[in-house]
Amino acid sequence: MYMRLFYSCVFVLLLCACSRDSETITFETVAVNKTVALSNDSIPPTCSVNIHLEQATPESGRAGEIVNATVANRLLNRGDDGIQQAAEAFAEEYTSNYIKTLLPLYNQDREDPRKHAWYHYHYIINSHTQTGSKGTVVYLADINYRQGGNHVVNQQVVMNFEASTGRLLTTKDIFVDGYETLLKKILLKALKENTGLKTLKALRRKGYLKGMDIFVPENFILSSDAITFIYNPDEIGPYNLGSTELTIAYTAMSKILNSSFEH
Repeated sequence: MYMRLFYSCVFVLLLCACSRDSETITFETVAVNKTVALSNDSIPPTCSVNIHLEQATPESGRAGEIVNATVANRLLNRGDDGIQQAAEAFAEEYTSNYIKTLLPLYNQDREDPRKHAWYHYHYIINSHTQTGSKGTVVYLADINYRQGGNHVVNQQVVMNFEASTGRLLTTKDIFVDGYETLLKKILLKALKENTGLKTLKALRRKGYLKGMDIFVPENFILSSDAITFIYNPDEIGPYNLGSTELTIAYTAMSKILNSSFEH
């Protein structure tokens, strides 16, 4: 009887330990840095790729593998390999295409120093993770790139993962069917409050929502008490004003939250 009780206790402890492990995804940073010169000039134009991304560790199990595949596919257009291999392949292809595409053009402009700046390229990705709503991990990646001229593009890509499975959560996991109509109204109200502009006409005069209506982005951050919806520069507002972040409390969205979503 005592032995049966002992093995029962051991089984329960192992079950609890497995349950705890399944709720945890740990990360390590992987880095790829590659720079190539476009020519053999003394001061040639260059293309630099600098990637520093969080990668789920092997200890994270199957959930970590799913997270890594999703991140590699979303940020690097490669989901078959790990993030390290995907980043290396991305850097190699990006710099190779740079030389292949731009060298013939640069040879035509080589004698005009005023045009040399146009041929300096860079692509930078940095990421970090944070705890999200109940049972979730938030993965945030900041992308900065320049492809000709002085125009630099900044973007933030956010992914929210279910820690127990590694599944990417979308708005359909969080809200009930038909949520868009009410959520758009909530987001428009928040945009007016954030900008201090009281009407849609005033927003458009300022450069927001020109020729479009507000939309619900899949770029959002889950937290314990709210969702922050992120619009990158030029999505709903003018580029020079940067990104737009609208934080909406769960209480303001209670009518459209999915009953299966816990926060």
